[in-house]
Amino acid sequence: MHRPATLLLALSMAWPAQAQPDPAWLPQASPAGSARLTVWGFEVYDARLWVTPGFRRRDLDTHAFALELTYRRAFRAADIARRSLAEMARTGPIAPPLARRWEDQLGQLLPDVQEGDRLLGLHRPGQGAEYFHNGRRLGAVADAEFARRFFAIWLGPASSEPALRDALLAGTAP
Repeated sequence: MHRPATLLLALSMAWPAQAQPDPAWLPQASPAGSARLTVWGFEVYDARLWVTPGFRRRDLDTHAFALELTYRRAFRAADIARRSLAEMARTGPIAPPLARRWEDQLGQLLPDVQEGDRLLGLHRPGQGAEYFHNGRRLGAVADAEFARRFFAIWLGPASSEPALRDALLAGTAP
């Protein structure tokens, strides 16, 4: 059964084009897929995956990529962090002290978001994840396991939203 915050997904492959992420973040990136997440009739965010040449979904952890979320409504950072940790746990148990540390890191790193705000997560293979808010660097979590689980929320086989995952990975090689 799907979790309450991710019950219904409305896909929008005709989503308007946005500018490519800053080349310094991800050189040669191109969009792979996009989708809109809608929950109980409320539009939550538009998601877009940016990948570099040679990206293969089966080797997800070995590639640099960017996941961009454009929020359609306001959310508090603490709520985003709490929800992220719940979704990260879908890939397997997380020891309580580690879960608290990861949630604290996200809660301190991420801002509250308003409608139209963009959060971009950049996967750095073997290093961790780096975050940007409306084009401004927020910081990073230097932990490869954290990054693997965080991006698995959207791209992993245990994603609570398999249709969202399929839409994001639509333009990638297996």
